[in-house]
Amino acid sequence: MRFVLIVVAMAAAMLFDLRASQAVQRPWCAGTNRGGGTFSYNCTIPTFEMCVQEVIAGNRGFCSPNPYYRPEPPPRRAKRQRSYY
Repeated sequence: MRFVLIVVAMAAAMLFDLRASQAVQRPWCAGTNRGGGTFSYNCTIPTFEMCVQEVIAGNRGFCSPNPYYRPEPPPRRAKRQRSYY
C-alpha cells in the first residue's frame, strides 16, 4: 500500500510539473541599503526606470544589470512543409 502511495505521489508531481523554485530573474537589480549594516538586492525588475523608482522609494541604493539574467530564446519557427504539385 505504501509503494502505491509513493508511485501515485511521484506521478502527480510529474504530471503537475512541480519545481523546487520558481524564482524570476529579470534584467535589472536594485541594491538598497536598509540601514543597520543590512543590504538587500531585488533582481526582479524588468526595466531601468522601474529600478530607479525602487531605489528612490527605498532610499540609498543603486541599480545594476543582473549578471544571472538569461533572456528566454525566441520560439522556434516551424519548418514549412514542401508541397509537390
